[in-house]
Amino acid sequence: MEDQPPEVLMRGLLRAYYWMDESLQNGLQQAGFRPRTRTQTMILINISNGITRAAELARVLGVSRQAIQQQINELEQDELVTQIPDPEDRRANRIVFSEKGSELINAALASLRQAEQSLAIRIGYESVGQLRRTLMADWGPVIGERRPPGRKRSVA
Repeated sequence: MEDQPPEVLMRGLLRAYYWMDESLQNGLQQAGFRPRTRTQTMILINISNGITRAAELARVLGVSRQAIQQQINELEQDELVTQIPDPEDRRANRIVFSEKGSELINAALASLRQAEQSLAIRIGYESVGQLRRTLMADWGPVIGERRPPGRKRSVA
C-alpha cells in the first residue's frame, strides 16, 4: 500500500468497538438493566451467536477458562444465563439464556441496531453498508503461520 495513513487500522477498529460497546451499555441502562462488563457483553453476544460452551467462549475471547467461568457464574447469579448439561458431551455444560437473559439480549440487539441507525445518519448509509460488507468479508487466514505464545484467540 502506497501513501499509508499515519494511523494504524487497529486503533480505528478499537475506537469503533468502544463506541458500540458504550452505546450498548447506555441502551441497556435505558431499558432498565444494570451495566455489564465488556467481557460479560462479549459473552452474551457470543452466546446469542451460538457459542454456548465455556471452553469455546474462553478460546474466542482469548481469556482463561477460569476467567470465563467466573463471569458465567456472575451472569447465572444475576439470573441471565443457566448452565445445562451438554447432550453431545457429558463432561461439558451449555450456557443458555434464562427468561431475564433473553429479555436482556433482545434489548441489547435493539440497542445495537439503534446505534447502527444513528451511525448511518451521522456518517451515511452507504458508509455503514460498506463498513458492514468490509468487516463481514472473508479476510483470509491470519498473517503468519503461528499465534503468539499465550494467545488462545482465533478468528476461525
